[in-house]
Amino acid sequence: MQRVKIAQIGVTHEHANGKMKTLRLLPEIFEIAGVVNDLETAKTARFVHRLDPVFDNFTWLTEAGVLNMRGLQAVTVEVPNMELLPVAERCLERGLPMHLDKPPGDDWERFARFRRRCAEKNVPLQMGYMFRGNPAIRFAINAVKQGWLGDVFEVQAGMSHNYGGEPYNDYLAQLRGGIMFNLGCHLIDFVVAMLDEPVAVTPFLNATADVAAATVNNAVAILEYPRALVTLHACSKEVGGLPKRRLKICGTNGTIEIVPIERFDGKPLLLQMTLKDAAGNFPAGDITLNFGVIRDRYETQLREFAALVLRRSENPYSVEHDCITQKVLLAASGILPFH
Repeated sequence: MQRVKIAQIGVTHEHANGKMKTLRLLPEIFEIAGVVNDLETAKTARFVHRLDPVFDNFTWLTEAGVLNMRGLQAVTVEVPNMELLPVAERCLERGLPMHLDKPPGDDWERFARFRRRCAEKNVPLQMGYMFRGNPAIRFAINAVKQGWLGDVFEVQAGMSHNYGGEPYNDYLAQLRGGIMFNLGCHLIDFVVAMLDEPVAVTPFLNATADVAAATVNNAVAILEYPRALVTLHACSKEVGGLPKRRLKICGTNGTIEIVPIERFDGKPLLLQMTLKDAAGNFPAGDITLNFGVIRDRYETQLREFAALVLRRSENPYSVEHDCITQKVLLAASGILPFH
């Protein structure tokens, strides 16, 4: 099987360690050419300040070395959020296919120009929203699109946790939109995939009592649709919050609930569905779907990225989808008015 020669630009994004772990998990698919260590060069807000052992025994590269490397087929871009887009633009100029982590800065027009330019130049771009490879989320999106739940009128999704301590909250204080900007993007990505663009977005950006008032570590966004309301919530202080992250979708013919929304503890990922009337070859009543044990968050996504790079598949996410997701995110983060 043909392997993809890939390099990683950056070690300071919160997902940089995880992406490299997944690349190393797939030696039959990826040949890792090396890594750009940006610990000393990153200039904007970041949570990661030390090198993880996952990067041991790799060749260290410069960004210029990556951009000029002969035979390189792709890159993962894993620098801080506010530096993602400038690096990606330089990769685009070299025609390098990219897995670009999230969220790609806070300039919507600049991102939209970049995303369209990728399509015009036929340069594969995969956004790094972490639920795109989640089989339960994929099932839920398909169930909504197929109409199995009837007319959807409510979606609730939560992205809370209690990790990182004060350094994490100090990091959030440096981000416009705080935790909604940093984590709500993952929720918005699949909501847009399910329901398309909302007609209105209203942010509620708050701080818990134990952090500085300007630290947005407790946030809600309401996405309004003609006949549906979507509530997104994220907080960095929910005790035991990580395994309680959830998604609930309610329609006139049924509901879907996923709790936890992902898991990598050796237990199977489950989805609960209740149907009023049979739909999609599923009977009426309560149904539990078992997606088995998921060994890695990014494996499916990076396998699909390799197929994009090798031109064996088309990107299932359109330019329009990625641009809408970014626009909704910036509105949900209080950065841009939604129109």
